[in-house]
Formats: sequence, C-alpha cells, structure tokens
Amino acid sequence: MAMTLDELRKLRETKKTDIQRREAEGKDIQIIVGMGTCGLAAGAKNTLDAFINALDDNKLVDKVMVRQTGCMGLCHSEPTVELIAPGMPNVIYGNVDGAVAKEIVIKHILGKELLEKNILHKPAADIMK
Repeated sequence: MAMTLDELRKLRETKKTDIQRREAEGKDIQIIVGMGTCGLAAGAKNTLDAFINALDDNKLVDKVMVRQTGCMGLCHSEPTVELIAPGMPNVIYGNVDGAVAKEIVIKHILGKELLEKNILHKPAADIMK
C-alpha cells in the first residue's frame, strides 16, 4: 500500500525528531536513566518513555540528551535517574516514576529547582565551587 504525501511528511518529521534525540552535540543537559535489571524491574522503561514524552511536550528535544546506564547501585530506590545541568548540582533522583519524570522536566530543567523529596545524592555545597 502506497503512502500519501502527508503520511510521508509526518514520517520524515518523526524520524528527524528520533535522530535529534540521539545526537549529543549542543546538548549540555543530560538525563541518565538507570536501566539495569533492578531498574527495569521497577519500571525504568516507563520512566524513560515519560522523560522522552515530557521533553517532546516542552520542545526540549534539541537541548536535552537522554541516555541509559546500568545499575547505579541504588537498587532500593529504583528507578534512579542522574541529572546533569549547567548551573545546578549533579543530582541522582530515586523512585522516579512517570509523574516524577514530568515533574523533573518542569521543575528542575525548566524551573531550575531541585525536587528535594526524590534526591538520593548531590555533591556538598562546598565542593560545588
């Protein structure tokens, strides 16, 4: 079955967005989702999808890189997410479900405000200088 011109244009835009998500150049904000066995069992795939959707919704695909890593050693608080953003301390958040992922995008990335209730680790203020 042949595709219409509109369908082809939509497919092209979808693929361009997919490629843009994977590119690291020009992105100084990173979201790193723990996708080890413990993270996957706790729902890290849903967390990853929620971040991707929230970044799409807030037009941040070209500013934020989302990547995966193995277990961060904080299995008791999975899904875990490390967030690296300029002007903010590097933070590891725990118990990050889809709702918390959206809150991180809105509050931490856009609002420059930490979500204290979900922080598992952040460097001490005296070593941040």
